Amino acid sequence: MPQSIWPEHEKTGELLRNAQEGDTSAIGQLLDRHREPLRRMIQVRLDHKLGRRLDVSDVVQEVMVEASRRLKQYLDAPVMPFHLWIRQIAKDRMIDAHRRHRVSAKRSVDREQPGLVQGDADQSTLELAFQLRDPSLTPAAAASQREIAQQVELAVNQLDEIDREIIYMRHYELMTNQETARALELSEPAAGMRYLRALRRLRALIDQQISGSDENQL
Repeated sequence: MPQSIWPEHEKTGELLRNAQEGDTSAIGQLLDRHREPLRRMIQVRLDHKLGRRLDVSDVVQEVMVEASRRLKQYLDAPVMPFHLWIRQIAKDRMIDAHRRHRVSAKRSVDREQPGLVQGDADQSTLELAFQLRDPSLTPAAAASQREIAQQVELAVNQLDEIDREIIYMRHYELMTNQETARALELSEPAAGMRYLRALRRLRALIDQQISGSDENQL
């Protein structure tokens, strides 16, 4: 079974305890262990139009600086698991980045021609595609891996914000239903129902794209 992109909790807990005791090296290790997961989380969510103006690494670095500044506050009152805390900082930074670039840019990014969504034929996208695609499709009728990935990414971007977020959390971050519920401040049953609803809507969008593609080829 694929593992979550976030580091294992036991090592994180050990580093947090060491950091509370004043071990500065533990703080560096703690943040470094979350750098790559944060990059993946931000990359899949970053508006593709902003992606041409904003480097993912810059956003990650901003998150690291902010997390370092606020770490003592977290250690004094850890109200949630560390990875949920630092990913919330990342979400806030992305909101700020979108607002800053859309409002202050001399040439609005909304006027730029949209390109492909972020990322190539990522394994997570392909796994999601094959889970949702009609199993009756023959190999000859199936698109190439890159086309499949693009269909899924485009369909995900057509979902509303809540459905899109839960798909990102479950299929790109590989978070559990319990973690998803905690991050979204929902009960676990409510998070599970919302996830199933998002999957149904995503499947319908992909089916529409496949049907439209087949009609265009006739």
